[in-house]
Amino acid sequence: MYVLVLRVVFSLMCVHVTRSVSCPAGCECSEAAQTVKCVSKDLQDIPTGIPTYTRNLFITGNHIRRIGPECFKGLDNVITLSLSGNRISEVESRTFSSFLNLRSLDLSSNQLQVIHAEAFVMHNHTLKELNFSRALYNHSSVTNLAVALQWSSLDSLLSLDLSSNGLIVLPPHIFLHMSNLRRLQLTNNSIVSVSNESLLGLEHLEELDLSHNALKTFSAGGLMELERIPKAKLHLGQNPYTCNCGIEQFIMLLNTLQDRIVDAELLVCVYPVEFRNFSLLLARKLVLECHHVPESSNMALQTSYVFLGIVLGFVGLMFLFVLYLNRNGIKKRIYEMRDTCREMWEGYHYRYEMDSDPRLSQLSKSADV
Repeated sequence: MYVLVLRVVFSLMCVHVTRSVSCPAGCECSEAAQTVKCVSKDLQDIPTGIPTYTRNLFITGNHIRRIGPECFKGLDNVITLSLSGNRISEVESRTFSSFLNLRSLDLSSNQLQVIHAEAFVMHNHTLKELNFSRALYNHSSVTNLAVALQWSSLDSLLSLDLSSNGLIVLPPHIFLHMSNLRRLQLTNNSIVSVSNESLLGLEHLEELDLSHNALKTFSAGGLMELERIPKAKLHLGQNPYTCNCGIEQFIMLLNTLQDRIVDAELLVCVYPVEFRNFSLLLARKLVLECHHVPESSNMALQTSYVFLGIVLGFVGLMFLFVLYLNRNGIKKRIYEMRDTCREMWEGYHYRYEMDSDPRLSQLSKSADV
């Protein structure tokens, strides 16, 4: 019995040693949970020797600057990959192409500057969730990301998070190849408008969050973009809406699509000051003073313009007629003015010749004496 106990203890020690050896330095590995965690260990690179059984890989809170395709070789079974908070600045081409079953990718809280055009090209269309929250470093990285998303095979993506990135506008066609996207997070940016074709390709979208941005109104093009996503629930709160005549079409749409706008009752005017905190649902009827001119008034105004044109035309004809009757006197007056100007000019010319010739000048002085 004693010998059996020793064998069991020795076997457990061997298993423990084997697991310790197979787990990279600075990481915690659990074969039972098929999970590897390398959290806040000041790692400079993706650790090597990650077990092949890994399905959930968390490498977060480190100092990894660059990731490329060589970093994840042999990790065919990984389903969830979190690289949050690593200060990553560069994502090379086909970085994630070795993943065969990847469903969730978290790149939030990084400092992405260089994103290669083919950074997210994958052989298997398995990726469902992609998180870029607080991940973009500057405006050029937004452009790089837009190109990468257009080039990549993400037609199976269901959820995309671009919140808290300081976005001002959405590049056109950025979501063109995400036909199956269901949830799009754009909250807590600085988006000032939704332009034409910025939501193109999202016909099946079920939720769009545009809250906490800088939207003052929706232009005609922006309203068309909202109509592109007829199934989506909209979050539009916490924006500085300006209640003037330019917002009237948006308010009409708001009343029409009230059941699709999750926070419709929380949408309020921010400017001008006298309308602050007034509900947009009531603004069209009680606040806005966009008086449309009745059709009868328009006809009366057009008639007035026609009458004014006739009167001015008659006055012009009378003026031309008066000129015609006095043409001889006008011609005589013009001739007199011409002769007077000619005599004055000859006098100035003669005086100039006298002053410019020294002999004539001396002669003129002698004659004066």
